[in-house]
Amino acid sequence: MRTLGKYFIFMGSLFVKRERFKAYIRITVDECIRIGVDSVFIVAITGTFIGAVATLQIAFNLGSPATPMSVVGTFVREMILLEFAPTFTCVILAGKVGSNIAGSLGTMRISEQIDAIEVMGVNAASYLVLPKIIAALITIPMLCVLSAFLSILGGYIAASLTSVVTPSEFIWGVRFDFATGGIYFAGIKVFTYAFLMSSISSFNGYFTRGGALEVGQSSTKAVTRSTIAILFADYLLALAFADVFLGQ
Repeated sequence: MRTLGKYFIFMGSLFVKRERFKAYIRITVDECIRIGVDSVFIVAITGTFIGAVATLQIAFNLGSPATPMSVVGTFVREMILLEFAPTFTCVILAGKVGSNIAGSLGTMRISEQIDAIEVMGVNAASYLVLPKIIAALITIPMLCVLSAFLSILGGYIAASLTSVVTPSEFIWGVRFDFATGGIYFAGIKVFTYAFLMSSISSFNGYFTRGGALEVGQSSTKAVTRSTIAILFADYLLALAFADVFLGQ
C-alpha cells in the first residue's frame, strides 16, 4: 500500500509546476520514435505468427464436419481484436519498452542527472516522465492496430498456404457478423495498458537508488509490475465488457 500511495503521489507530481507545452514537443517526438518506431519489427513479427498459429490451431481442432470452416475467420478475428492484439502486444512491449524506460531513468538517477535538473528549478518528474507517457499513449495504440492487421493477414496467409480453409471462407468468416463494439473495447484496453506500462516503468526507474545493479533490478521490477498490472486490468475490463456489451 505504501508503494501504491507513492505511485499516485508521483502521478500527481507530473502536473505540478510543469514546463510550457512547447518544451515537451521535441522530447515527446523523440520518445515516440524510441517507443513506437523502434518496436515496429518485434510487433510485426509476433503479430503475424500469432495470427498464423491461431488460424491453424482453430482449424485443426474443428473436428465436426457439420461446422463450416468459415468460423475459423470469425474466431480468429474475435481473438485478435479482443485479446491478442491489445493484451499480448502490450505484454511484449512491457518487456521491451518498459525495461528501456526504467533503465534510462534509473541511469539518470544514479548518475545524478535528475538531481541536476531539479537544482535548476525544473520539475524533473514532469519534464522526463510526462513525455514518455504521452508518447506511449500515442504510439502503442498504433502498434496494436498494426498487430491486429498483421495477425489477420498472417492467418489468411497460413490458411492459403496450408489449405486448411479456403481464402474466400476465411475472409467471409472475418467479415461475418462484425460488431464495432469490439473495436471500442479494444481501444479502451490499449490506452489503459499503455498508461499502466509507461507510468509504472517510469515510477520504478525514477526512484532507483544505488548503482548499476539497482538499475537492472528496477528494470526487472518495471517489467514484472507492468505485466501484472496489464493482466489484472485485462481481467477487470473483461468483466466490464461482459456487463456493458453482453448484458451479463
